[in-house]
Amino acid sequence: MDQRTSKSLTDITRMVENRLLGKLQTPDLVLLLPLAETWSPPVGHVLLEPGDAVDYSYFPCGPTLVSFRVVFADGASIETALVGREGAVGGIVSQGQLPAFTRAIVQHPGPLIRIQTSRLEEAKMRSSTIRHLLARYADCLLAQVLQATACNAVHSIEQRMAKWLLEAVARTGEERVPLTQEQLAGMLGVGRSYINRLVANWKHRGLLRWHRGVLSIDDIEALRTLSCACNEVVREHFDEVLNGVYPRG
Repeated sequence: MDQRTSKSLTDITRMVENRLLGKLQTPDLVLLLPLAETWSPPVGHVLLEPGDAVDYSYFPCGPTLVSFRVVFADGASIETALVGREGAVGGIVSQGQLPAFTRAIVQHPGPLIRIQTSRLEEAKMRSSTIRHLLARYADCLLAQVLQATACNAVHSIEQRMAKWLLEAVARTGEERVPLTQEQLAGMLGVGRSYINRLVANWKHRGLLRWHRGVLSIDDIEALRTLSCACNEVVREHFDEVLNGVYPRG
């Protein structure tokens, strides 16, 4: 299912496709290199379920997106964070293998670098640079989740939908996202009928197209006008804490 990378400088090039790892200098990348595997799971692959042991930490590369979703007792779920090449998933600052709290699912296809959590812990003990980098990222991820909580409480569904699409574009570098309207409704925590009406309106206005489960954005500037400012607030915090890591769409 997954393939081990050959341990060479070519693999360091792949590692820095993750912008968080790209903040490391060559000695720390060389330290992580023997621990790293490259894996390209399909869209919809579940990396973690609530309660799972976090055996691996994942670093999305290139256009890969991973969605964090809180799962409710009735099986419904809502997205709390979207992580791409600026970040990491699982076991980032924990000491030991603590259980996962949310579902982590692949939202957009592409490669991931994965490292066994126990071995990443060993690397963190050997390098204060790696340890501090991941701690600073954890702060940024918390800021992202807190901003999303406020956004969900205050902003309209139209603003939140535009914000989500802009997040996806910034992280993937693409204006086409494999996504169904049902999936988008679930991530935003709203009824599908509302999303259907909103999508029909945006199609009529020439903002986007949806064909066979792929959403194509035709007017990204219009989306920026419709979106709330929450993405910019999160980007500003990233820039303060980890300058250059958060992608710009």
